[in-house]
Amino acid sequence: MFYRPADGHGLPHDPFKAIVTPRPIGWISSLDAEGRANLAPYSFFNGCGDAPPLVMFAQTGRKSRPEPLKDTIANIRATGEFACNIVSRALRQAMNLSSGTYQPEVDEFELAGLTKAPGISISAPHVAEAPAVLECRLVKIVDDLPSWREHAFNIMVIGEVVGVHIDDAIVHDGRVDVLGYNPVARMGYKDYTTVTDIWAMERPD
Repeated sequence: MFYRPADGHGLPHDPFKAIVTPRPIGWISSLDAEGRANLAPYSFFNGCGDAPPLVMFAQTGRKSRPEPLKDTIANIRATGEFACNIVSRALRQAMNLSSGTYQPEVDEFELAGLTKAPGISISAPHVAEAPAVLECRLVKIVDDLPSWREHAFNIMVIGEVVGVHIDDAIVHDGRVDVLGYNPVARMGYKDYTTVTDIWAMERPD
């Protein structure tokens, strides 16, 4: 089949997110201007540079509350900092629980039964149970991306990684053992996957 997104796909569910898969999950922790913590997962997340290391994540609009910005974006605008917590298979249920729509005063760390660890290079806390955490300072917020949804926005956040936490238990022979924690990735629809298989290939050059 072929379809133009502007014309619709004619399927019961949008296939786009099922095509762009798997997508790593950026479990973003931040503080608001009053010092309240927030934790929320974003599946539009990835690295976008390595010298310096850069990461990006994007919100795709708020669907169940009238404010155009999710708490995470508002917090980062206010403080200029955030942390990306890597989701292991063991943390999948806690991650899912933190994805709900809650009022700003709700602490998702407490809601999901997670330990709040203090940042070292930034003020925002992170998930102590996460196998790896990237502490980030804001580089840019791109808030003029097109959106077809009324009263919703596509907004991309780019951060520079200024601190990295890695659980010593997953470092073997000087390398991070991805199969030691099995990162969770987002698929389409309600589907997720876990990294359980790795192979190497040499570049032709």
